[in-house]
Formats: sequence, C-alpha cells, structure tokens
Amino acid sequence: MNPTPAARGDLVMVLNCGSSSIKFALFDAGTLPLPREPEWKGKAQGIGGPDPTFVESDMAPVPLTLDARQPYHDALEHIRQRALARLDGRRLRAIAHRVVHGGSKYFAPARVDAAVLADLKSYIPLAPLHQPFALEAIEVLLRTRPDLPQVACFDTGFHATLPKVEQMLPLPHAAWERGLRRYGFHGLSYEYLSVALAERHGALAGRRVIAAHLGSGASLCALQDHRSIATTMGFSALDGLMMGTRTGSLDPGAVIYLMEIEKLSLEEVGHVLYHESGLLGVSGISSEPRVLLAREADDERARAALDLYVRRIVREIGALVAVMGGVDLLAFTAGVGEHSAEIRRRVCEHLSFIGLRLDATANGSHAAVISEPDSAVVVAVEPTNEEWIAARHAATLVP
Repeated sequence: MNPTPAARGDLVMVLNCGSSSIKFALFDAGTLPLPREPEWKGKAQGIGGPDPTFVESDMAPVPLTLDARQPYHDALEHIRQRALARLDGRRLRAIAHRVVHGGSKYFAPARVDAAVLADLKSYIPLAPLHQPFALEAIEVLLRTRPDLPQVACFDTGFHATLPKVEQMLPLPHAAWERGLRRYGFHGLSYEYLSVALAERHGALAGRRVIAAHLGSGASLCALQDHRSIATTMGFSALDGLMMGTRTGSLDPGAVIYLMEIEKLSLEEVGHVLYHESGLLGVSGISSEPRVLLAREADDERARAALDLYVRRIVREIGALVAVMGGVDLLAFTAGVGEHSAEIRRRVCEHLSFIGLRLDATANGSHAAVISEPDSAVVVAVEPTNEEWIAARHAATLVP
C-alpha cells in the first residue's frame, strides 16, 4: 500500500533505540514512492559510557556531552535539535519507532498514545534488551511534543502469519491463554527482504526462502509467498541461534541448575543469558565474529566459539528446510550476514548435501548472488533496510 500523497518535502523520522545507541534516519515522505535512502541518518553511540559520540551521514564521529544522570534523555534531545535544524521549514509528519515486541495485541503498526504506551510497557519482560529504550524515547516525545504523531512498528508484526503450530509452546494450555507463545523477531528486516528479494529475484522469491539475519542478534526466517511461516526466535529474543552475547536455544534444565545448584538469582541468570553468553561467553574474548576469526588460529576458545556459532546456524537451517520440504533461495542479511564472507562460506560448506554450491569469488566480493550457476539453491546477499520499512508504515498511517 502506498503512502497517502502529501505536499512534497514532508519528512518522517525513524528512531531505532538500543541500550547504548540511538540510530536515526530522516526520509522524504513527500516523494512517492518513498525513497529507499534517507536524506539524513546517523547515530548517537556509547550512551552511558565514558566516551559517547555522535555520527551523522558521512561525517566523522564527534564527542557528545551528556548529563550522567540522564544520558539517554540528553542523547534524544541532541538528535531532536539536530533534526530540527534539518527541517528548513518542512513539516515533520511523524516519528516511527522500531519496537521489538507488540505482545499478542499489536502486530500492525500503531499510532502511540498514553494507553498504547502503557500496553507496550507491560511487554518489557519479553524483550528487556530493547523494549525499554524505544519506550523511553516515545515517552519523552509524548511529553515534550504531544502534537507530533508517533508510530510503533513491531519486530513481531511480520510473523503474525505463522501457523498456530509454529506459535505454540509445549506448556499447559493456560499459558497460551496468558500470551505465552512463539512470536518471532527481526520482523522489520524480514519484511524488507520480502520486498527486496522479490525485486531482485522475481518469482524465485515467492518460493521456499530462508532468510538469515545475522548480526549481534541473529535469527532465521522461512518464507513462502513472501510470508513468514517459521522462524528461530520464539517467545523471547533469547531463542534460536547462538548470538553475540545471547545463548540462543538452551535446555531449560540448565537454567534450573544455575538457579537451584549454583544459587544464581533470577536477575543474575538473566544477565548471564543475555549479556555473558553466546560468542562472548564461549570465547571469553569478543562477541564479534570478525574479532574471533582473527584470533582462532592461536586461540582454541575462539575457534570453539566460531564452530558452535556456525553449527547452530546450519542445524537451524536444516530444520527449516525440513519444515518447508526443501529450499530454493537462501539470503544472508544484517551485519555479519552482509559482510562476513568467511562465516557465509562455513555455513554454506555444510549445506552441500542439499546441492548448494558457493561461488568463492562472488562470495569474497559480497555479490548479490554468491552461488554457482548450477547450484540447486540460489544464495544471495541482501542488505537490510529496517528504517525504510518503518518510515513507509508511518507515512501510510499519518497523512
């Protein structure tokens, strides 16, 4: 659906708020179709740390002075002031926010008021790494600019098409009635791929597709007819693949053991699962594959962490292939998926049993198609664009 036509030059701002960074982008919503690239973008990073910086467009990072008592609020205000300077008399039509969790109530993008904000706060326990920070930004803007429309775009929304068997958890039925189910995440990224892959690969993108969103957070999504039919993240963003600092799928007995035998508190266990595990926990070095790749020749733990990381990706791809009865297109996206030719190579090497053949030269240059012409599975690299999806939703909802 195309955005409602408006006077040329209207702008939509997108905020993607994390625990220590705020990414922003400003799109011209008066141009139809909405441009893929923003007029202005950047991020405030290192918020809460000793050396926060501000980066905009292609400029070098500059130091950012923040009040230690309210660094996040100050970073938002700095972005707001810089954005106002960019308006040059044009109307800021709306602000779109990436909100990780919409619970069992919100799947479609929603205009945010006090009541919606209260609902979204109740979902913080489902996404403690991300949900609080997006909601803090929304709350600040509701208080300081109540006239400015805000739109929440949910990472869970794209997975509303999951069949019930993929949503269910093997818990007592009363848990389902209370909202304990598999929601899926990274939905804005997968929604973008559903558009971009169709543009680049035509009818192939409507067949059996596995999209691999590999970044600091990581998940897989099986798509058919451009819709999500299975995904590796479930009730929370801890599920599925091994990640930078998160465990991915874990025997719940291990959690019980940590609490009952090792006497970790609920808060301590949460910190271990979200912040001390994954690549960082196994390696003891870093949460980033590129760092571990540089160290693996001389460090056994770095090597073990990468082996487990790749094994978990391959295992979950195999499960999705089984669910779909095959795969026609495998697409890598996000920071690691787009930029690490070596991780892609290792994953694809283990998938030769399904007829996948990787083109080493194309993979090394991060080409759009990195499989051999005779490969039974087309392998693609497709940069994601979550901000554009969020901006498009906001431009649609707010005339």
